[in-house]
Amino acid sequence: MIRRISKPLRIGKVTVGGDAPIVVQSMTKTDTRDITATINQIKELEDCGCEIVRVAVPDKEAAESIAAIKRSVSLPIIADIHFDYHLALVALQAGADGLRLNPGNIGDKEKIARVVAAAKERAVPTRIGVNAGSLPANFQPDAPPAERMVNIALEQIRLMESLDFSLIKVSLKAFDVPTTIQAYQMIADKMPYPLHLGVTEAGLPRTGAIRSAIGIGILLYQGIGDTIRVSLSAHPCEEVFVAYEILKSLGLRQRGPTLVSCPSCGRAEVDIIALAEAVSKRLEKISKPIKVAVMGCVVNGPGEAKDADVGIACGKGKGAIFRKGEVVSTASEEKFLEALMAEVDSLDRRGLEER
Repeated sequence: MIRRISKPLRIGKVTVGGDAPIVVQSMTKTDTRDITATINQIKELEDCGCEIVRVAVPDKEAAESIAAIKRSVSLPIIADIHFDYHLALVALQAGADGLRLNPGNIGDKEKIARVVAAAKERAVPTRIGVNAGSLPANFQPDAPPAERMVNIALEQIRLMESLDFSLIKVSLKAFDVPTTIQAYQMIADKMPYPLHLGVTEAGLPRTGAIRSAIGIGILLYQGIGDTIRVSLSAHPCEEVFVAYEILKSLGLRQRGPTLVSCPSCGRAEVDIIALAEAVSKRLEKISKPIKVAVMGCVVNGPGEAKDADVGIACGKGKGAIFRKGEVVSTASEEKFLEALMAEVDSLDRRGLEER
């Protein structure tokens, strides 16, 4: 795939756009005014691989809390601003590393100009965050949703450029996946700024992960996108996990193990699903990008998963442990999980020692 060329910008210590890796973002689900809870969740997000975090700024107290939060965390903090432009000014004063503005509910150009002037003074990047559900009712009401989204974003870009401000990032999110894809495709060659991808309000993890994978995945495969956030009704670490799985599936980023497991069928003589779930749980604490296979056929398993770093092919009463398709040992059925994880741990330790 050929990646769209965009202008790089820095959000804290993280580069977004240009030839930088696709950046994984999430958003805290705590009350930002609860400084301790917000700090703790940001640290959880950092541990699971999040690279930029957004916090809600519903009022002045939340905006002012950013200063204390930043003193205790290392991830760049983006202030999420809706309705009241004054909150963006307070967040900037508190040290926010980036802003997200929704032109659909701030509206007035003079207000946005004041925010842009303050962001320019501090060299703070600002995202024009367009949501299909919050477009101004009087803005091109007869145009298709994707076209309306693109046109209001371009209008905001022209406003910021007229103020000699170019630290711009853009997002065009909708719950409807085709609308989201179309909007990003339409704007991709109309401006040079980084694009933040997402399907907004995607839902609970099972359905939201699918909706996000399709929308974000199609765009990334087309070379569109510089940073992503998976919006799920779940703990934000789940968003980060899904984001990395999307990137791993396209070969764009590698973080943490990849589990290869057969779907099981009537030929399986052991409970492959339960074993795969147990292995998946044990792999959560490993950050090394290794591939682990759980296969249900002792004969074909090593061949079907021969590119796995380590795996197990299970048969009734006995399983074969293999590395890169070569059998290295066997284990009795009651020891399948521990035998496989011992091999994984050995591989992980060797990798760490080689660094």
